[in-house]
Amino acid sequence: MAILLSASLSVHAQSSSDTVFKPHGTLWGYAFGDFAYKGNADTAGFAKNAKYRGGSNQYTNVNWANNGQNMNLFQLRRAYLGYNYDISPKFSAEFLLAAEDDFNSAAPTTYTATSTSTTTITGAPGAAATTKTTTTVSVSNPASNQNGDLLADGKLAPYLKLANVRWKQIYPGADLVIGEVATPSFPLLSEVVWNYRSIERTVSDIRRTPSFDLGVTLQGRFIPKNDNYGYNVMVGNGQSAKIEANAFKWFYGDVYAKFFNKHLIVDLYQDYYRLNWTPTYHHDRNMTKIFIAWTEPKFTVGVEAFTNTLMGDVAATGAADGKTYYFNTVATAVSLYARGKIYKDKLGFFARYDTYDPTKNLSAFDNPAQFSKYSASTSQYDPTNKENFMTLGLDYTPIKNVHIMPNIWYDSYSSSNGFSPLPNGNDMVYRLTFYFIFGK
Repeated sequence: MAILLSASLSVHAQSSSDTVFKPHGTLWGYAFGDFAYKGNADTAGFAKNAKYRGGSNQYTNVNWANNGQNMNLFQLRRAYLGYNYDISPKFSAEFLLAAEDDFNSAAPTTYTATSTSTTTITGAPGAAATTKTTTTVSVSNPASNQNGDLLADGKLAPYLKLANVRWKQIYPGADLVIGEVATPSFPLLSEVVWNYRSIERTVSDIRRTPSFDLGVTLQGRFIPKNDNYGYNVMVGNGQSAKIEANAFKWFYGDVYAKFFNKHLIVDLYQDYYRLNWTPTYHHDRNMTKIFIAWTEPKFTVGVEAFTNTLMGDVAATGAADGKTYYFNTVATAVSLYARGKIYKDKLGFFARYDTYDPTKNLSAFDNPAQFSKYSASTSQYDPTNKENFMTLGLDYTPIKNVHIMPNIWYDSYSSSNGFSPLPNGNDMVYRLTFYFIFGK
């Protein structure tokens, strides 16, 4: 009887202890990079001193020899080290260090109208004077001193990307997140469904819509126990990992729905941010984005499209009066992609095509007869430069969480303006990408 009683008490004590929450955490991370060979470079842009067509894209604004053509390199494009900790059943914390963005930052381009000067040249005594006419076109885009996340000695440096606390079920179906957190712009749905951030950012991320920010976020479901219909709203600094630089806040909003047993996903996003705001100068941006995808275990197709209006982003100087006039940049983009399995979980494929057009309001200020020059404040939204991006490749997975992906990265540029027309150009990169995950 003593033995049976002792065993019974032991089992009861173990059962009781199993129901008590124990704080615990998980260390995780991943990294991706490539061996890349740049088979063709935008030499047309370099020849005209417009070195930075493509904003801060991965392969368009690097100061390689021969304008980057025929360059090859091993490159680590991202490394994450994260820690998630469950403080209690109601609270959890997230921490992430990141090293990424190994690129040369672009500076805004300034276009100056064509000018003609005549110089009188006097020859030997008694000889007739001659004249020399010179025509110049100025296109300035000086190199920036900021090189992505590189230190002064060129080494890749980690920075604090996420640090937040989550209050679960602050009311039925909703979590409140405070701190440095992923924004509603794309990471929760469109980037997850695309599933190949290791190959390229989403189309809005390429234009540097913040994927993370410091602020407060409310993530919830319209029906508490049904994750088919949800929302994600946030107010943040708008500076990503940098400290606040002004009094303005970035407002994000996102709603989504999943239909047909979660095969069809529809997501609608809107943001608004004041960049500068004075009694005489109003400068802001607002983006509307829609994402639609059909996803199955063996095949996924998706489309993501946005329109972004940057009010007062272009400053133009009047040719007659020298005054500064401000104009809007109106940009649109569409991204189409497909991915799927070829052989079980070992071999897959992916393909994507983006078209980007920021020239919707170009005719308002691109007039040398009316303006002597103009410049855009936001380098990622150069109002003269259209782009068409394409990538395709294979995904070989020898073991879960390890990927080897041969792929092609291609971006073409078509710039048209009355000040300094640039010929078409493109960047073509052949890559062998590696990607591995641990702790998940």
